Amino acid sequence: MDAGNLAELEPVALAATRAAALACQRWIGRGSPDDADEAATEAMRTALAKAQGLGTVVIGEGAKDKAPMLFDGEQVGKGGEPAFDIAVDPLECTKLCAKGLPSSLATIAFAQPGTMPPLGAAYYMDKLVGPRALRGVLNLTDPPETTLQRTSEVLGKPIQDLRIVVLDKPRHEELIERLQRAGAEVSIPPDGDVAGALAAILPGAEADLLMGIGGTPEGVMTACAVRALGAFMQARLAPQRPDEEQAVASAGLSTERIYELDELAAGEGLFAATGITGGPLLRRPWRQDGHVYTESIVIAAGTVRTVVEAGPETAPNH
Repeated sequence: MDAGNLAELEPVALAATRAAALACQRWIGRGSPDDADEAATEAMRTALAKAQGLGTVVIGEGAKDKAPMLFDGEQVGKGGEPAFDIAVDPLECTKLCAKGLPSSLATIAFAQPGTMPPLGAAYYMDKLVGPRALRGVLNLTDPPETTLQRTSEVLGKPIQDLRIVVLDKPRHEELIERLQRAGAEVSIPPDGDVAGALAAILPGAEADLLMGIGGTPEGVMTACAVRALGAFMQARLAPQRPDEEQAVASAGLSTERIYELDELAAGEGLFAATGITGGPLLRRPWRQDGHVYTESIVIAAGTVRTVVEAGPETAPNH
């Protein structure tokens, strides 16, 4: 599949994320993350079934939480060409959606067949994501203080002016403390490492780095966006439970290997996301003049576009 075929799939990606975002609206703030996840997953599956070509889910979110999911190896679409690989999380930040909090997204990435790594046995990975200028400069194995110093030198910013995104998880307590002690500003969202990574690589970026352990599907999707923008990313599998450690070992995967960007996204890709609960990146769906509107972002081939779409007023009131 060449870049032209990939561009032809943009409407498919947007239809999928838009359908998932709208399906979640009735579950926002209802305290039922599984119901929201299931609604998003089924809406996205239905939208993907209409795609021309054949898509294969290489890595999907849900297994680690035993939540509804588009499963690894699942094929979608009408068949034939183009063939494409899929990394997906129909509802990124499920808990935020259930609590009625900002920043949940419907997300998906498409890539050329065989260019997404088969890392489904690993639910979590350690990630380091930043702008293009940091390529060849940083290493995931370095101490956080070294990472801050090198980032400061390359970006020409004092450490105290650096903004680092790290998820607010118990596993990150030491990392956050060390970054803060070194003088950096640390943004600590409860969930949402896709949005955190985008904050570090989009034009006019609000952050300088994403650091820490997040989901593997989110990591592969992020890699598609990072590659499209020529930015920097490294990752390493970081299982968080004994059963995950066993699955990773059984799959012949290493927790020591550092994955470079061209291993996480070995070919051209397309990333799309639609806002579900609103936030700094994308608006929540809204009603106006008899239509329901969604706001999405598409990242592909060095470009970033915000897309506002209108459809019939069928989404529930909110």
